[in-house]
Amino acid sequence: MTPVPPVPPVPPAALLAEVGHLVALDTEHGASAAVPAVREAVRRIPDLSAEPAALRGQDADRLAALAELCEVIGWILFDAGRYRPAHRMNARALALARLCGDRWTARLVLLNHSMLSAHTGRPRAALRSADRVAGPRPLPARVASLVLVRRAHATALLGARREPLELIARARSRFLDGLSRRDPHWAWWIDETELLGHHGWVQARLRRWDRAIPLLYEAATAPGPAYRHLFTAELLSALAGAGAWREAEELIARVAPRAAAIGSVRTTETLGRTAAGLRRCAQAPGGVRDAAAFLLESLPA
Repeated sequence: MTPVPPVPPVPPAALLAEVGHLVALDTEHGASAAVPAVREAVRRIPDLSAEPAALRGQDADRLAALAELCEVIGWILFDAGRYRPAHRMNARALALARLCGDRWTARLVLLNHSMLSAHTGRPRAALRSADRVAGPRPLPARVASLVLVRRAHATALLGARREPLELIARARSRFLDGLSRRDPHWAWWIDETELLGHHGWVQARLRRWDRAIPLLYEAATAPGPAYRHLFTAELLSALAGAGAWREAEELIARVAPRAAAIGSVRTTETLGRTAAGLRRCAQAPGGVRDAAAFLLESLPA
């Protein structure tokens, strides 16, 4: 019987090309649209399923590319609502990044994992992940601002009132320090709109509707990648919380016709929860309850 030759390892350049392909799919069409490409990548690249310790001693550039690919897959799985696989892929990405000494990818994974922990109801774990990003040298402004954003969300979920506002104000201040040569290549997406949306979202977590709604509206109506539909969902939630019935009904009328094409499960989950609450809300006018029912019917399964 002729032995099957071993599959040659995928070179770093091809791994980074896969990163670019998945990021483009996620940015343009959303995480759900990228999941089939993730499955195909895992099928074609055995090292995405191997124990990280088994890869010890491989070329550092290849390990770094694998870590980056795992980080992107973890993000896509998270936004697509696959929370347990996302947790496992984040752990794999972090282990690979540490094997090759890639601190910047490790930091991005920790920041992503903080968001996953917050979303799945584990704010203390979210805070621990964000706090692990710090190193012996001060972080560049964009990265430091993102750490503060993650901490603001976690502390708001833990019931703090003043600390989240102080943290999000510090995040804004650090962001305004601008880009530097020390910023990692992945810092491109930490921009004004991203910060606005998270500022509004933190305000909404604190039920400060008058502050939250204008910020979320500005973030939701700005052009940007597909995953920022989440700010639209948070805007609808804030409008419902404030009892802004007319504005909520108008927003549903804009969102529902395109709801089936939203590729972020985090977004559709939030829209679904808000719509279900509106449909049951005795204080909401009949038109709002009818619009909420229409939105629920329009969301993807």
